[in-house]
Amino acid sequence: MQHKLNLIVAAAATVLAGTAMAQDMVVKIGHVGPVSGAQAHYGKDNENGARMAVEELNAKGVTIGGKKVKLELVAEDDAADPKQGTAAAQKLCDAKVNGVVGHLNSGTTIPASTVYNQCGIPHVTPSATNPKLTQQGYKTTFRLLANDNALGAGLALHAANNLKLKKVAIIDDRTAYGQGVAEVFKKTALARGIQVVDEQFTNDKATDFMAILTAIKSKAPDAVFYGGMDPQAGPMLRQMDQLGMSNVKMFGGDGICTAKLAELSGGAKALGGVICAEGGASLDKMPGGKAWMAKYEAKYPKQFQVYSPYTYDAVHVLVDAMVRAGSADPKVYTAKLFESNYQGVTTKVGFEPDGELKNPAMTLYVYKDGKKVPLN
Repeated sequence: MQHKLNLIVAAAATVLAGTAMAQDMVVKIGHVGPVSGAQAHYGKDNENGARMAVEELNAKGVTIGGKKVKLELVAEDDAADPKQGTAAAQKLCDAKVNGVVGHLNSGTTIPASTVYNQCGIPHVTPSATNPKLTQQGYKTTFRLLANDNALGAGLALHAANNLKLKKVAIIDDRTAYGQGVAEVFKKTALARGIQVVDEQFTNDKATDFMAILTAIKSKAPDAVFYGGMDPQAGPMLRQMDQLGMSNVKMFGGDGICTAKLAELSGGAKALGGVICAEGGASLDKMPGGKAWMAKYEAKYPKQFQVYSPYTYDAVHVLVDAMVRAGSADPKVYTAKLFESNYQGVTTKVGFEPDGELKNPAMTLYVYKDGKKVPLN
């Protein structure tokens, strides 16, 4: 009889445990970035940061509106392609995710933002820097770092005021990001009396820049500004060496400002003349940068690029807004994102009415002995 009673009690406990498990609310966080193709190293780094945040929040335990929550990361690949980006965004909308972190590139984020706006899901980009993103008036779009107006201008001011450069040439990859940051650099450089001696264009798949660089070399610039990403900037530096342009500086935005640039440039001397800008503080100066980096390295050795601390913070910022709203329903909690005052790893996160980050920092970097180091 006692044995039977024990079985009944055990069975009842199992049912109750099952009911408790069933009551756990599942909250889906989407992440989109290029995890295939030439820019996969950025996308994987970004996804790592988001995944790390989800795992840590689940381990700690999150309660929204009195219900225990299990967070799930729904990861999509946009291959840095605008069409694939909108398809990934639509997929996340159809999957009814509660919020999205992404995309990496401005060229994918801008069209995807329209999709998220239409389905009413907020997205926080950790890395897309084209100012047009937040000029569309969407109340679902948020950016976690400085935009190209800050990056392009900061680089041009450094060229004019600190380095006293007189002549620059400009190359961009014709993407929304590359073109945008190059335009801001050009405008600011011209306003500061720097002469733009040549403008050339390439694309984000190219690897041969000999013709472009040969044309530029004949104009004898002090520096080349490249608006684009590191899969192009690396070979470009090697080819600058081949053409005897190792002493010509290369300026670029956060797209080239990676640890991988040193590897992609294959030991080019021209790497020593690179000056690049990132929208945010250096890891050492981020409020939680050093401690966060130690955790990241232990979990994902040698995968860090640039933006994973921002994807990590983006997940936390979305969940923080849900907790404050007492709901994971985008219709309910999106308004709370505008009231964010979240102490993240990267900075104290608050948003302007257009979704731009309040008081964004910017850091210039150079490469010393093949290592990326902050300039200031």
